[in-house]
Amino acid sequence: MKTTRLHDNHIKLKGRMIEFFGWEMPVEYSGIMDEHLAVRNQAGLFDVSHMGEILVSGPQALEYVQHLTPNNAARTSPEKAQYSALTTPEGTFVDDLLVYCLDETHYLLVVNAANTDKDFEWIRTHTEGFEVTVENVSDRYSQLALQGRKAVDILKTLTPADLEALGSFAVVHTEVAGIASMVSRTGYTGEDGFEIYTQSETPGIIWDALMDKGEAHGLKPIGLGARDTLRLETCLMLYGNDIDDTTTVLEAGLRWLVKFKKGDFLGRETLLKQKEEGLARKLAGFEVVGRGIARSHYPVFVGGNRVSEVTSGTFAPFLKKSIGLTYLPIESTEVGTDLEIEVRGKRIPARVVEIPFYKRDY
Repeated sequence: MKTTRLHDNHIKLKGRMIEFFGWEMPVEYSGIMDEHLAVRNQAGLFDVSHMGEILVSGPQALEYVQHLTPNNAARTSPEKAQYSALTTPEGTFVDDLLVYCLDETHYLLVVNAANTDKDFEWIRTHTEGFEVTVENVSDRYSQLALQGRKAVDILKTLTPADLEALGSFAVVHTEVAGIASMVSRTGYTGEDGFEIYTQSETPGIIWDALMDKGEAHGLKPIGLGARDTLRLETCLMLYGNDIDDTTTVLEAGLRWLVKFKKGDFLGRETLLKQKEEGLARKLAGFEVVGRGIARSHYPVFVGGNRVSEVTSGTFAPFLKKSIGLTYLPIESTEVGTDLEIEVRGKRIPARVVEIPFYKRDY
């Protein structure tokens, strides 16, 4: 298995290590519930160095990223990142990703760890007609995520950057604990926070400095387990569960990232047609009314008829209820609609609720 440059830090903290798509990663340290609540109430530190980084460079780098993605990459800059997607001609997902403009001829695409090789191949094989070079530079980068209401207080002691002036999805190139880094105000938890990218061979210096400065603020190391429950509470998509190459961007409720007016992109015509004709199904959130926890792939019923399955589901530690996501016929997506989830052979009641389930209050 591959390991990140922070592997020794996880071992020192007695993280419980598991195999995750070819990587040895910490799934938990003090327990998923404890770590989840630490992020919601104070702050948490994640190693997300397993994520993929793909560099698009050349005089037509912007035009090429515009071709690959439905969002308007022209709105990015070295000071602003963007959430977007890699779309197929059918308007479905190759992956979701973050787009960073390093300069006018260099764009860094940050993709999911499980999809890095697949995404790189997709991007590499769609360059015809564009003067660009595509490189998988994942091995160069380490990535740390500092998330939670105390994140600013912790990080500002280790960087000269003006974090208070850094808005959502804003980017600054600076130093953290004396190490050259790119810091963006982004994350995968629904909380305020930052993602720190560095090409240093010793990112453990940043990790240790953050843990040291964060001790007084209740900072805890966080594993993959709590990362998943946190993102579900705030309704952030997980590729392979909530989005994939069978679900369109519009069906996933991400209409806001599709900029039809920007010009052509892969999947534009299909998505435009779907927008004009209306959706047959859409991703919806639900909460379980009865006893039981809805897990991924559990059958979902409306009016006694099976209509879909749970894409993501768990007991939400902060909300203290069982929640989940599922694709429903459009007529069944109204808030308050009664559902049933089959849990271990028994159907339990649930109902459609507004999403996201959780919104931060600061």
